[in-house]
Amino acid sequence: MAFDRKAARTKRRAHIRKRVVGTEVRPRLSVFRSSRHIYAQVIDDSTGRTLAEASTLTAGELRDQGGNIEAAKAVGELLAQRALAAGVSTVCFDRGGFLFHGRVKALADAARGAGLNF
Repeated sequence: MAFDRKAARTKRRAHIRKRVVGTEVRPRLSVFRSSRHIYAQVIDDSTGRTLAEASTLTAGELRDQGGNIEAAKAVGELLAQRALAAGVSTVCFDRGGFLFHGRVKALADAARGAGLNF
C-alpha cells in the first residue's frame, strides 16, 4: 500500500482544526498552498466571515509570481496590510496541515514582519 499524501495532510489538518479556532477578538489566519499558488485568509469562525484575504491570484504584481517563496512573502505582507486595515492585529495561525517550512513559513514571517501578531 502506497503512502497517501493527501490523506495524511487531511488528518493533520483535522487535528490542527480541533485546537485552532478563530474568534472575533483573535481570528484565524488560514494558509493553503497548491503547486502553483498560495492563498491566505483571516477568518472569524464564530460568524463564518472572511475578514481579509490575499493570494498569488490577486490582481496586480502578485499574479505573475506563481507559488514560490518570494510570492509567499509578498502574499504575507499584503495579507497583513489588509488585516490591519480591517482592524485585526492579532491572529492565530492555521497552517492547514502543511509543514511549517518553505512557503508557509515565508508567508508567516512576512505577515509578522508587516505587523500581525501571532
